[in-house]
Amino acid sequence: MEDLLVLVVEDEPLTQVYLEDTLHEGGYTTTTVASGELAITSLEASPADVRALVTDINLKGEKTGWDVAQRARELFPGLPVIYVTSVSSAEWTSKGVPKSIMIQKPFAPGQIITAVSQLLNAADPSAQTA
Repeated sequence: MEDLLVLVVEDEPLTQVYLEDTLHEGGYTTTTVASGELAITSLEASPADVRALVTDINLKGEKTGWDVAQRARELFPGLPVIYVTSVSSAEWTSKGVPKSIMIQKPFAPGQIITAVSQLLNAADPSAQTA
């Protein structure tokens, strides 16, 4: 799975490390950014490299996780999106992208790995190429 790069968007350093460690233990490679603006820049610069997105909803800066996921799906219609949040899950039905997963904080490592694997297995690989 080394070639499966997951973009992690999280502004809390401890949660960043936790997500990175969890995904690495699950066999994934990660790149991590701390703001929605940096995430969107990263996606636009090399979207073919990213195979899944794990994003917090409430981020420092103007862009939220909702914004990041929306832009990611504009670039990659089939990109797996996993939202992690402690407060915004009620908005998921109206603001979340289709075929995404919402995970409430605090979460167990297995929840993240299962969500990423589930969405990757369900995704159409041809829909992820730019």
